[in-house]
Amino acid sequence: MQYTRVGPGLPPVHGARAGALILGSFPSPKSREQGFYYGHPQNRFWPLLAEICGAPAPAPGDIEGKKRLITQNGLALWDVICCCSIRGASDASIRDVRPNDVPALVRALGVRAVFCNGAAAARLYARFLQPQTGLPAVRLPSTSPANAACTPAQLRAAWGAALAPWLPGRQNLQEL
Repeated sequence: MQYTRVGPGLPPVHGARAGALILGSFPSPKSREQGFYYGHPQNRFWPLLAEICGAPAPAPGDIEGKKRLITQNGLALWDVICCCSIRGASDASIRDVRPNDVPALVRALGVRAVFCNGAAAARLYARFLQPQTGLPAVRLPSTSPANAACTPAQLRAAWGAALAPWLPGRQNLQEL
């Protein structure tokens, strides 16, 4: 498969303030096609986040519902990469990276914690952005369907424990 130069990616999703920022690597072809994050129907991000936040899961095409889930819970969502060369949806193939201006977003929103959805996002954040933000990132297991080895229960446990301190009224998520 040939490399394709893609970008810019999608704009960040946030309210006026956000204590925590969730970063992916770069939108998948399906997400770019839909114009919103985690658009692959088998990606577990939206049902998982809804469960952790104690909210109903937005329907797959409900972009406004997905935005509300982020903003009403004091979160922000974006990607590490603005533009890159990539083969299909393979994070492992990413090269020629131009990062998003995450440091400016962190400052503008008052972000105090960064969470990366998967190893590629964590690696890219550490390389390109952490030196400017000064915030270490917590690497969370990827919600991608390619990460089938991670069960829904394992995702709930890891994501729930990490995000709980940043979610209004959800500081104790041990019931998940």
